[in-house]
Amino acid sequence: MDDSSPDTAASNTAPPRHRGHHKFEIKATGDAAKNYDFTSARPPKKRTTVVETIGHIAKTCLGGGVVAIHESYKMCGLWSSFCLTIVFGFCISYAMYMIAHSAQRMYGRVQVPAMSYPDLAEATLDVGPFTSMKKYSRTFRYLVDFTICFNLFGSCCVYQIMIARSIKQLVEGTNEVTLEGNPPLRVYILLLVIPCIAIGMITSLKYLAPFSIVADFIIFTVACATVYYCIRSSPPSPLDMPAFKTVTGLFEFMGVCIFSMEGLGAVMAIENNMEEPKKMGLALLGGMSIVVSIVVTIGFFGYWGFGEESRSPVTINFPLEPFPIALKCLFAVMIYVTYALNFWFPFDLMWFYIRKRYDPQKFWLWERVYRAIFICGITTIATIFPNVSKFLGVLGSFCISNMGFVYPAFIELCLDWSDPGLGPGKWRLWRFLVIITFGLTLFIVGSYTNLKGLIAESF
Repeated sequence: MDDSSPDTAASNTAPPRHRGHHKFEIKATGDAAKNYDFTSARPPKKRTTVVETIGHIAKTCLGGGVVAIHESYKMCGLWSSFCLTIVFGFCISYAMYMIAHSAQRMYGRVQVPAMSYPDLAEATLDVGPFTSMKKYSRTFRYLVDFTICFNLFGSCCVYQIMIARSIKQLVEGTNEVTLEGNPPLRVYILLLVIPCIAIGMITSLKYLAPFSIVADFIIFTVACATVYYCIRSSPPSPLDMPAFKTVTGLFEFMGVCIFSMEGLGAVMAIENNMEEPKKMGLALLGGMSIVVSIVVTIGFFGYWGFGEESRSPVTINFPLEPFPIALKCLFAVMIYVTYALNFWFPFDLMWFYIRKRYDPQKFWLWERVYRAIFICGITTIATIFPNVSKFLGVLGSFCISNMGFVYPAFIELCLDWSDPGLGPGKWRLWRFLVIITFGLTLFIVGSYTNLKGLIAESF
């Protein structure tokens, strides 16, 4: 979004605010497009430096999913998961770079200084080389919108389950949190509907964005605590841990892993607010290095220390002592605020379409009615499928495979098709085929594997 603030961009996987449908046309080509100074064309405002952008990328990509990564290590194996986390960190970084770089190339062609991810998707087909697909430009935009909404509303389901599991453990005073009990986990999830509706009624980000800094501090503390309690538990040598388990576990891990460190929905909001947007690659290198380091720390030490008893969130595995109990409480509060942040953006996008059906004088009432309806729907889904890691795997496989690999690869191919062309041996086409094959494989196999596991462990 053109006017998103740095705090907004940093608010935990927050996509650019939707501004509606636009009609894009090619207004420059060749050197004229390449020399378009989109940075100067943007309206004057306070923008972020490269260092500040690194911090925003780290805050955006470190969502609540990171505290479930150790359980996905358990599914795949310690050393294979460790290596793949670094590989996927690079893949996610490259995916975010593809989106931002493609947008910067598009700015010159359509002479627009800033875009959201849905804008970029629509412009790709509006001005792309495949004229027969031009009529589907708005459909492509809606597909990106849907994927972002599915991802963030699904995240809200996961966060509600995490809060419920944390509360249930504190109430029962046990290290083992199961679906059963008196009351069972599903009752805790249902009882959270009122608090979630209450915080979901906040319609301004200025009340929520400051909490993102506190949330990041808590995640960093959780990572340090994971290392401490791992070492204190005197685990076996990491060389004795299983290096790889099963192919099914691999795809379950892949879904959770890429979900735990993605900020694809927010990349354009961050880019739009940079002082030097052409240094996005450098900012991604710094920000994602921080993200991967924390994800690897929690994943590696979490599984190494807690072994086959690893449960999500990782704080569940901490002993019931004064400091861990306080940390569990702070973590639950942090996830509660993160829930509100994640709910705000997809609902704002949906409300853009829904409000057209109502009298503007009644927007205030109907917006709150629909907020409550959406949260009740989220609660219902979370109650039916109260499994954190499998749910995260579904979201990662279904949403991030498309947002991070399939859509960006297609957008980049459309931009490359005529200028600069496919290159010697059509290597850019081969690059597209490799990326989209990986994305579709993760989408199909990963979604099936994780959805099958989610259903099996929920009933």
